[in-house]
Amino acid sequence: MTTLGIVQARMGSSRLPGKVLRHLAGRTVLDRVVRAARDSGVLDDLVVATTTEPDDDAVVAECARIGVTCHRGPVDDVLTRFLGVLETHQADTVLRFTADCPLLDPRLVERATRVFEAAGVDYLTTSITRTLPRGLDVEVVRASVLKEIDKLAYDHHRTHVTSYVYSHPADFDVIGLTAQPDLSHLRLTLDTEDDWKLIEAVVGHFGDAPVAITTMAGWLDGRPELVSVNSHVRQKELEQA
Repeated sequence: MTTLGIVQARMGSSRLPGKVLRHLAGRTVLDRVVRAARDSGVLDDLVVATTTEPDDDAVVAECARIGVTCHRGPVDDVLTRFLGVLETHQADTVLRFTADCPLLDPRLVERATRVFEAAGVDYLTTSITRTLPRGLDVEVVRASVLKEIDKLAYDHHRTHVTSYVYSHPADFDVIGLTAQPDLSHLRLTLDTEDDWKLIEAVVGHFGDAPVAITTMAGWLDGRPELVSVNSHVRQKELEQA
């Protein structure tokens, strides 16, 4: 079984433009996500899917610098971007990553992939019942399912790739992966300046290498004032993002 990782990345962001190329401990945010995905040890190939917008020439240049393949497609149709990658890269299984998650834990990626393989399902996500922080989510889907939903998905489902599968569980074999303890109160994704303050503090303490979520959560548990920095930030609804 061939496993392909796809990182969706673009410079455009309504709340924090250019966030994917900000620097953390000498690496861009995108570089950190690519490295964490590779460090999971479960991928046969990895591609960054960006857009044809001129601003995303910078994403293409960064992909060349860090040695990862880049594919360009429409800005408002991420599903078509993913399918464009699948036209040139053979895969049975696709792992979806987003380039605004610089604290991604390779161990979680590896665990999710192994559970997906053992369960033999169409789709696995860590967010059906959220017990992990935002910013550490993992999604695994069969490539054949992505091609199937291309005929069915519409509106925001095309922007959020797997949202059609997620919202039609009766049509697919879907499972969720949960973790203990419940760490869903932590927000470790990058979408605002307050998110950046927390992430900078984490990287400033732990350094350049990816950190296990249990280690990171333990450190944050003793720093409620840091956790509160971005606790007020609300995630956009699918239709708004």
